[in-house]
Amino acid sequence: MTSVRLHATGPVHPDEAWDRYLHPARWSDWSPQIRGVATDAVRIDPGVTGRVQGPFGVSAPFVVDAVDDEAREWTWSVDIGPGTLVLVHWVRPGPGGGTTTGLRVSGPLPLVIGYLALAQVALQRLVRR
Repeated sequence: MTSVRLHATGPVHPDEAWDRYLHPARWSDWSPQIRGVATDAVRIDPGVTGRVQGPFGVSAPFVVDAVDDEAREWTWSVDIGPGTLVLVHWVRPGPGGGTTTGLRVSGPLPLVIGYLALAQVALQRLVRR
């Protein structure tokens, strides 16, 4: 298993960045690889399941493993064909204001490497207005 960490900093307030994570209906607003989310949940909580809809009609099942509102951290697992990616997200106040958000992606090397560019773009969009 391979793990890689990414981060991005931008002007969005940490409360707004955290809210963008908390509500699956908002994920496609800032994550270019997510076209939609099929879930009955209005917000993420441990045990929430669903499917993320990607480009070209591709979808992948997910489960939310953990959510810590106080620390503004959450973990989810996404089954992508030959393996599972485990994604740990966090939101912190940025060094000069705004937000720094981070992500640790763990899984099979080819899946992690294939996901990194999309994940970096998503993180940058998450912390921008």
